[in-house]
Amino acid sequence: TGAVVIVALVVSVISFRQFEDSTIDSEGKFALSISGAAADFIDPEKIDLYIEQGEAAEGYMETKANLEVVWNSAPQIEYLYVYKIEEDGCHVVFDIDTLELEGAKPGDIVPFDESFLPLVPSLLNGEEIDPIVTDDTYGWLLTAYSPLYDSAGNCVCYVATDISMPDIVQNERVFATKIISMLLGFFGVILALGVRLGHRFVVDPINSLSEVTESFVYDNEKSREESIDKIEKLDLHTGDEIEDLYVSFKKMTRAMVDYIEESQRQSELMEKLQSGMINIMADLVESRDELTGTHIKNTASYVRIICEQMKTEGIYAEKMTDDFISDVVQSDLILNKPGKLTDEEFKIMQTHAENGAKIIENVMNTVEGAPDGYLNEAKNLAHYHHEKWNGKGYPEGLSGEDIPLSARIMAVADVFDALVSKRVYKDAMPFDKAMGIIKESSGTHFDPNVVKAFVDASEQVRMIVEGGDS
Repeated sequence: TGAVVIVALVVSVISFRQFEDSTIDSEGKFALSISGAAADFIDPEKIDLYIEQGEAAEGYMETKANLEVVWNSAPQIEYLYVYKIEEDGCHVVFDIDTLELEGAKPGDIVPFDESFLPLVPSLLNGEEIDPIVTDDTYGWLLTAYSPLYDSAGNCVCYVATDISMPDIVQNERVFATKIISMLLGFFGVILALGVRLGHRFVVDPINSLSEVTESFVYDNEKSREESIDKIEKLDLHTGDEIEDLYVSFKKMTRAMVDYIEESQRQSELMEKLQSGMINIMADLVESRDELTGTHIKNTASYVRIICEQMKTEGIYAEKMTDDFISDVVQSDLILNKPGKLTDEEFKIMQTHAENGAKIIENVMNTVEGAPDGYLNEAKNLAHYHHEKWNGKGYPEGLSGEDIPLSARIMAVADVFDALVSKRVYKDAMPFDKAMGIIKESSGTHFDPNVVKAFVDASEQVRMIVEGGDS
């Protein structure tokens, strides 16, 4: 009901406005025609004479009588007058008396009404102007000015016709009453029909959907399938948006059930993955003599800072996605041996990159269907983080961008933390000196772009080195 009333009001307002515009346009044209007809009785060559001598001028009274006939020709004409427009105001030539108001005398100067001030320049230039609605000294009026030209083509005065706006508004009110009554009656019929059809094609289908939804059971696979079967059996065909809603609801429900089942499968998979990781990490602990927790934490922080700075600066933008950053940070695992290495130990240590990659690969093969995003990056990181930009690293001697990006990032983080960290065989190097070594190794040991991002984020790095929040 509210919607119908609103529609009726909107249509009524629009119709009223159109009628109002049309009426004013029509009455404006009528006023211009009256002004034009009145102008035919006026001798343009005698305007100045009429202003100076008034009723004593030859032909003045005869012309005024003709203008009175024009004024009486239509009841909606409020005023009829002739003005010569000067800069000091409107100089009266003719002003027809009405029952309520005596007209001004020839030669009187009538000030410009406020509504006409914007039009004064055009009037002084003798230009034609469109009818205008004003509400000033003489009331609410629709005024039409028609210029009168002499034999030389100069505008000598304007013949003006005023039509009463209240009379126009009264006609508009009658129209508005009729249109509102008609629309309310029409929409009343539509409303009654809509309520009847609404129950059949809207209310009943939605109620049936609601009942099925409330009885939906998610507890087990059998119950879920039975609930979906109930939805399928509704088989709603309304041929409109309700049917579209029903079809979308079926798809959504099936997708939701599939998601639940997939989530359960993933949960079981993650449990298996967790179990496999625990066993493999146990093997890892047994195969190494010490895992330096602080080194792992700091290096992971440096990796994160480098990745975020590279993303901010648009370095390797096509690769530096949120998923890539997350995978690299999660895959950070560094094994540390205290003390300096002998040549033999160094050769053995060189195999830890390959062994680390094999360990990660073993994790990926342990559980079928395990997520491979960060595990792939962990494999790359473990295998290639000792490669150098100039190709003089190990285990494969890769160079430049042939080295995986995650490993190039890890290389900077690993070396820097080794420099600034205290070990049993060395003291911690000062921050600035360590940062200088990283800069000097740009383009030889390290990817210059990675070094740039690391140096640009040096204040964040310093906070970690000095024990700040990472």
